[in-house]
Amino acid sequence: MSYAEKISIQLKLKPTQVASAIELLDGGNTVPFISRYRKEATGSLDEEQIRQIENLVSRLRSLDERRATVLTSIEEQGKLTDELRAALIQAETLTALEDIYQPYKPKRKTRASVAREKGLQALADKILQQEISEQSAKTLAIPFVNDNVLTVEEALAGAMDIVSETISDHAEVRRITRERAMQWGVLRSEKVSEAQDERCVYQVYYQFEGRVDRLRPHQVLAINRGEAGKVLRVQVEVLERDWRTAITSFFRPDARSPFNENLKEAIEDAAARLLLPAIERDVRRSLTEDAELHAINVFASNLRALLSQPPLEGHTVMGLDPGFRTGCKGAVVDLTGKLLDTFTIYPHTSPKHKGEALETLKKMVGKYQVSLITIGNGTASRETEQLVAELIHENPGLHYLITNEAGASVYSASPLARAELPDLDVSLRGAVSIARRVQDPMAELVKIDPKSIGVGLYQHDVNQTELNRALDGVVESVVNYVGVDANTASPALLAHVAGIGPKLAERIVVYREKNGPFTSRSSLLNVNGLGAKAFEQAAGFLRIRNGENPLDASAIHPESYAVAQAILIKTGLSLVANKDEKRMALGKLQN
Repeated sequence: MSYAEKISIQLKLKPTQVASAIELLDGGNTVPFISRYRKEATGSLDEEQIRQIENLVSRLRSLDERRATVLTSIEEQGKLTDELRAALIQAETLTALEDIYQPYKPKRKTRASVAREKGLQALADKILQQEISEQSAKTLAIPFVNDNVLTVEEALAGAMDIVSETISDHAEVRRITRERAMQWGVLRSEKVSEAQDERCVYQVYYQFEGRVDRLRPHQVLAINRGEAGKVLRVQVEVLERDWRTAITSFFRPDARSPFNENLKEAIEDAAARLLLPAIERDVRRSLTEDAELHAINVFASNLRALLSQPPLEGHTVMGLDPGFRTGCKGAVVDLTGKLLDTFTIYPHTSPKHKGEALETLKKMVGKYQVSLITIGNGTASRETEQLVAELIHENPGLHYLITNEAGASVYSASPLARAELPDLDVSLRGAVSIARRVQDPMAELVKIDPKSIGVGLYQHDVNQTELNRALDGVVESVVNYVGVDANTASPALLAHVAGIGPKLAERIVVYREKNGPFTSRSSLLNVNGLGAKAFEQAAGFLRIRNGENPLDASAIHPESYAVAQAILIKTGLSLVANKDEKRMALGKLQN
């Protein structure tokens, strides 16, 4: 079955849709480009579906790479049978593949491997097969006593070590035990007696017990963090009936065999020493992966909502970064986000300073015709809000709002902030960011590492590679959905446009500063390094306002200009029509 067929079943899509999406992705096309401009090829798959296909095909390819490695390893050992090859080829998950590979996986020195080196495999086979004989187990073990195995007891002990490992490595035993552990297992946590938890952060988990299948993602992540901090001790208990029936389904002691008791003892040893610890690791890993996936999705959803906030246009904005001892930092930006002025006031140190601060605010509002004040939600936010309320009481046309200042300090010290505001003190750059992020949230927030914005769940505990991939995908999705003005966008914003990375974004800005604004989309091809492929991916998401061709300001891709113009002719409209007709025509074309 092909990748497209497997994925189509999982996502309930047509195989042809999935195959087309995979072909386009393999051709170097970006997800936003495919979802927006290749709908006819994919059957109108949306961006989320294409990203799911991208992730699933990557996993399937990784699985096949691992399968090839496993097949090669077993073949080199001379143990690859037709039956084993078929089982490995049919394995549909990495876990199933690893279960089958477990008995053949090169291991470090174990008790079983030492016993095999001593020639005790044949005796172990007798125990596993529950050989029936009138002789005792000790008598049957005598032939295995030699210079390396000095006693019958040592021979039986070594053989049982081999049996224990064989039981633990059995693929079906592992699968059944794992499935039952995931359904009926119990996770327990307790406080490490000597651990310090002064703020009682993990108090709810000091004596905690919960069935594995009923644990919530936040509980799993909290317990993991407590364990990592050496505050909690955690274990997963698998009911005896679950692991014992899984083993005895394949390794059943026979009362008629002299090795009956030896197998029973080996089963107990296999469970306690090898199988259950391995299953516990599998359960914990599965719980953690699911919890991390949930946390990443929550973070991605919150970030999308934050970036998708509509801009507050038409305001000259004063941004205030509140503070007590160090004062409130202020910045005024014009309608386009250009910095006009900065200042520092100390309204919370004394009544005298409060009066001076109020006068400074009045002066700034009057001088620059400020219509909106944004206050960061950090320390001294409420006190600063009261000050602004007094100011608004005297200026009824003035408004204010509280904005999330998360990441403002990170931006202030970043190379990008130094490049944008080279002559400004670090402490004042945060106020500029607070002012700008209400004028155009997306344009300002993309300058900050998403993890510094603080809208995630246990964001520092999850898989950072997966988190970065998900958050980058969200930023890319939102930026391309909205579109970017090629003549005003910062390098940070341009870097997220499909087909354009950080280096190319810098080159676009350098070219723009040297040669003036772009007059058409096609003029972007003059930028060094922006070739035909990058242009194809990016052009539809870049806007050229008031350029040579009105279509350059739309979401219509240059490859469709001829079609768009033909439609305009059919409708009796022209690209050089009056402004209202032009806007109406472009709206119809984009829809």
